[in-house]
Parts: sequence; C-alpha cells; structure tokens
Amino acid sequence: MVDGDGALPRCRHWADAVAHEFSRSIDNCTETVYDKYMRCALYARVSTTDQNCEMQLRELREYISRRGWQNGGEYIDSGFSGAKASRPALDRLMTDAAKRKFDCVAVYKIDRFGRSVLHLNQQLAALTSNGVRFIATSQSLDTDEKNPTSRLLLQILASVAEFEREMIRERTLSGIRAAQAAGKVVGRPRRVFRRDEVLRLRDEEGLSWRAIGTKLGIAAMTALDSYRQSSPCTETVSAGTSDSSGKRKKKTKAA
Repeated sequence: MVDGDGALPRCRHWADAVAHEFSRSIDNCTETVYDKYMRCALYARVSTTDQNCEMQLRELREYISRRGWQNGGEYIDSGFSGAKASRPALDRLMTDAAKRKFDCVAVYKIDRFGRSVLHLNQQLAALTSNGVRFIATSQSLDTDEKNPTSRLLLQILASVAEFEREMIRERTLSGIRAAQAAGKVVGRPRRVFRRDEVLRLRDEEGLSWRAIGTKLGIAAMTALDSYRQSSPCTETVSAGTSDSSGKRKKKTKAA
C-alpha cells in the first residue's frame, strides 16, 4: 500500500537515485582499472641542438604521474625541424605504436609533434588505426574523446603551428637577403687548404677521401667536392660504362 499521494513518486525518485549512484560507481571503477594499466609514451622535440627537452619531459612525467599511468618510454628528437615527416625518435615511436607497446602518446604541445598539417593528419590516422590515443597536455587535446570539438581544435592548432613555421621561415629569409644586400657574407666560412694537394694525393698516391681529409685537416666530402670542381677537368668516361672510383683518367689523343 501507498501512504499518501506523494509516497510513490518519492520511491521512484529514490530508485532512480540509487541506480544513478550504482552506475556511476561502476564507471569510476572501470575508469580506475583502465587508467591503472595505461601505458603512455612521451615524445619531446627541439629544433636546435643547443636546446634541451627537459622542461617538456618534466611536464609530461608529472602529467602521467598524477593519473597513475605507466611510462611507456621516452622518445626525444633533438635538432630536428617539425616540418620533417621522418625523424629518428618519431619513426621509432610510430613503429612501436604499430606493435601496441603503449596505449597513448603524450606531447607537451601539438607543434612538438609536427608543424605540417598533412604529416600530422597522417600520423594521427596511423595512431588511431592502431588504437593509440594522442594527448597534447598543455592544450587539453585528447583524441580519445569522441566529439567533433576535439577534432576541430586539433585541426585548428595544427594549422596555426604550420602557419607559425612558415612565418619564421619567411622572416629568416628576409634577414638573410637584407644581410647580403648590406655586403655581409652569409653561410659557412670557406675552408682554406691546398686544392692542388688534393689532386696530387688522389691521383699520384691513390689515397682515399677519408685519408686525404685527415691529412689536410678537412672533411672527406670537402676534399671530394674540391677534386670534382678543380679545373681543368681531365676525367673521361667511355660510352656505356661508368667509373665510380672517383679517380681521374687522362685524355688520350689520337695519333
């Protein structure tokens, strides 16, 4: 029996509240177990070798530590531009992602992962196909969230990162042109060495490029470039054959 008109609605509300609390407790338990065994790979990148990734790695380590996630490995590219699709640590990360050695990839900012929208979309598609999440910690981006807003922000920030790289490149080229117009020498300093000695060591003594470079105190490729650019050029190659030794062949005159 029901005592009063409001007893039945109160019972229904109480049952709904109990069911809600029960479902929420199940969700919390499921989330806790999921996060406990989450393996997260950390990726950091800097464009020049005089920089370091310690600040990025510290933030990423604290991020996974607060959530109780496991460190699935640290992948660091030092001295590589974000416009490059292939980088040593990034290539290893994508290979390990295909092997499911970790469950997610965390970066400090999306431009640390890449500054090209095309390459970024290809890499994120590869991670998604392998079931690996992508997280940009400082920008609150997580590809595990199945909502269009996260995907939209991801594309916008990727476009901004690419635009920023193009602006940096444009300013650098403008500065180089201005310096050249002012008469300043731009580029590497020219090596001063005896180029005739390169010819003698190669043609007469038959030394390797590495040996010539060591003897003259220059790089092996510098010696090779000097040998190729020296004049007069006396190298001849017969038709249908190729000479890969790098040595010169003297011309022979018809009698």
